[in-house]
Amino acid sequence: MAPARKDELRARAGYQCLAYVSVGLALIGAVLPLIPTTPFLLMAAWSAGRGSPRVANWLDNHRHFGPMINGWQQHGAVPVAAKWLACLLLGSSWLTLWWAGASIWLLGLLAVFFILLAAFLMTRPSL
Repeated sequence: MAPARKDELRARAGYQCLAYVSVGLALIGAVLPLIPTTPFLLMAAWSAGRGSPRVANWLDNHRHFGPMINGWQQHGAVPVAAKWLACLLLGSSWLTLWWAGASIWLLGLLAVFFILLAAFLMTRPSL
C-alpha cells in the first residue's frame, strides 16, 4: 500500500474517532447540565463529514440534532433558546468565579471573553 494511502486511512480513522467521541459527549451533555451539547454536535458533524459518511448522514437526518446542525452549516444560525441559555450560563459562570474569590485579572479576562462570545452568539441568525 502506498504511503499516501496509509496517511489517508489514518486521517479518516482519526476523523471517525473524533466524530464518535463528540457524539458521545453531546449525548452526555444532553442530560448533564454542565456539559455543552451544541459544540460537540457541531464537532461531530464536521469530523463525520470527513471520516464517516454513515455518521454524517445519521446526524443530518436526526430528528432532534439534524435541524440544529443543518441550520448552522447552511445559515450560521443558532436556536434562540440556545443563545439565551448560553448567555445565562456564561453570566452564572462568571458570578460563580467572582463569588469564589477568583483574581481580578481572571475575572476581567473572562468578562471580556464572555461578552465577546455572547455578542457573537446573539448576532448569529436565529432558527
